[in-house]
Amino acid sequence: MQKIRKGDKVVVLAGKDKGRTGEVLRVLPKEDKAVVRGVNQVHRHQRQTQSQEGGIITKEAPIHLSNIALVDPKDGKPTRVGFKVQQDGTKVRVAKRSGEVING
Repeated sequence: MQKIRKGDKVVVLAGKDKGRTGEVLRVLPKEDKAVVRGVNQVHRHQRQTQSQEGGIITKEAPIHLSNIALVDPKDGKPTRVGFKVQQDGTKVRVAKRSGEVING
């Protein structure tokens, strides 16, 4: 089970977007990176084709997992992630800061 998954709300800990929050759009486990909405945006010069218009396109680039942290569901601050096995035998993610179970 991964600590950060698609759909999680995360906060950036380091880099040019430090302090910004966003939703995880995609996780790349082999490269230890994630793509976060509105974070680490890069400009790409796109050549015009029959199906696509040309110009400068802004899109999100992957950011390393060590530079992002999950947002605590209780107070909205960065937290580390732990795991706990519940009574019914299911393994769930738990916020280390508050002990709250993380949905998803």
